[in-house]
Amino acid sequence: MQPSLRPSTLVPLGFVVDDVSSDSAGTLITVRAVGKASSCPGCGRTSERIHSRYHRHLADLPMAGKPVRLVVRARRFHCDTVLCGRRIFAERFDAKVLAPWARRTARLDHIVHHLGLALGGRPAASFARRLMLPVSNDTLLRVVRRRGHRPFVPPTVIGIDDWAWRRNQRYGTIICDLERRRTIALLPDREPATAQAWLTCQPQITTVARDRGGGYATAAAKALPKATQVADRWHLMENASRAFLDAVRKSMRQVRAAIGAATINPDLLTAAERLQYEGYLRREDANGTILRLAKDGIAIKEIVRRTGLSRGLVRTILRGERTDVFRSRESSLELYLPWLEDRWAAGERNGAELWRRLKRQGFRGCLRVVTEWVSRRRRAERMDSDALTRTPSARTIARLMTIGRDRVSKSESVTIAAIEAGVPLLVEAREIIAAFQAMIRKRIVAELEPWLERARSSLIASFANGVVKDRAAVVAAISSHWSNGQTEGQITKLKLVKRQMYGRGKLDLLQARLVGAP
Repeated sequence: MQPSLRPSTLVPLGFVVDDVSSDSAGTLITVRAVGKASSCPGCGRTSERIHSRYHRHLADLPMAGKPVRLVVRARRFHCDTVLCGRRIFAERFDAKVLAPWARRTARLDHIVHHLGLALGGRPAASFARRLMLPVSNDTLLRVVRRRGHRPFVPPTVIGIDDWAWRRNQRYGTIICDLERRRTIALLPDREPATAQAWLTCQPQITTVARDRGGGYATAAAKALPKATQVADRWHLMENASRAFLDAVRKSMRQVRAAIGAATINPDLLTAAERLQYEGYLRREDANGTILRLAKDGIAIKEIVRRTGLSRGLVRTILRGERTDVFRSRESSLELYLPWLEDRWAAGERNGAELWRRLKRQGFRGCLRVVTEWVSRRRRAERMDSDALTRTPSARTIARLMTIGRDRVSKSESVTIAAIEAGVPLLVEAREIIAAFQAMIRKRIVAELEPWLERARSSLIASFANGVVKDRAAVVAAISSHWSNGQTEGQITKLKLVKRQMYGRGKLDLLQARLVGAP
């Protein structure tokens, strides 16, 4: 039976094996070409007249965990063309097997290229050593650069955005083919003139998806006046959220007044009082539910069946007799409070010392009761001078007013209710922003004009004016299925590649690793 594995199957196509030797350092295979003739690289004429022979030493794919070296017995031929400038030329092989002057076979060079694309220089070189492919980091990057500039199909729908060489200092531009979902160009800056020069060379482009910045809008309008510009939907949503945050910042004076008049500061409460206050909030929630049921005409018996509360408790709630914040309970310090107030006014602030002196007067309570009283008095004095600084930030207020009510605590619900009652313009701004975001999600273009009329007279008028200036791109964002999300994803990939090289990769190498990747 003829064996299925021959030595010739282990070497590149078009060669036959003359000799094989192996030792601890690796495997050495001597091969020669099958063909009898070769074409002159100058004139293209085929010649069979051999001038001489020489050896080419090549690296090939490893075998059985050992590196492999190929020794090619190459030939030199005479060129018989009279007008050809080459009299003697070296044997040429198929470019898919072995390139001229190459020191690696094409299949090994292919793997080296992909290692460089995936890992960069030093990480790829370290991994290549484990694969028995001895190649340096400089060689890897040189291969990536050499094979990185692949021609791209002229695009018709592109996405354009900026990316940071170094945040807040230097930026570049990335351009993606949205139909084929790949990066096609990296520009060294984000100047409108640079983008305009690139776009001018691509007159076939019909759609440009971009962010809300004016630079790329101007460049696209000048270079491609007939192209449709599409504003990025994510940026529209983010701009709307930022507009509401700006509205909250403008209303912080009214917000502070509303919160200060309507809230109980939990920082001034003792541990026991805080538990009572949380219970009060839960009771108020139950009270509101029962009062709403009674207002709808539901009988007490049905309310008891739905809520699981006792009939007596339901009657107490309907009479308005369960609205206290703290339960009336006599404290063990009640008789000693005048003496404690005098000592506090005299400057005695040590809780343990006050407790020891109270013990000598007959006080039977524990140390914790006195220290909690002291802590509350100390916090009360500090809060009197820092009351405004403890108001939640504008970002916190914006978040609390826009997230679902089932995701906030009871105390946060009290804060939101106070703001909504004291600052109605802020509630209107929230409703307008919610309507805009719903319009973007549902793709309803007809609602844009009524929304603009309503928004121009609210706290987010500046955002509405920006939408008016970019009306065509916003309408295209709502109606078109194109957006810049694919470009944002390519920017994330670009950041990964840039950080793999510790930020030292130049533009040509970044472009080779991003654009050159198949």
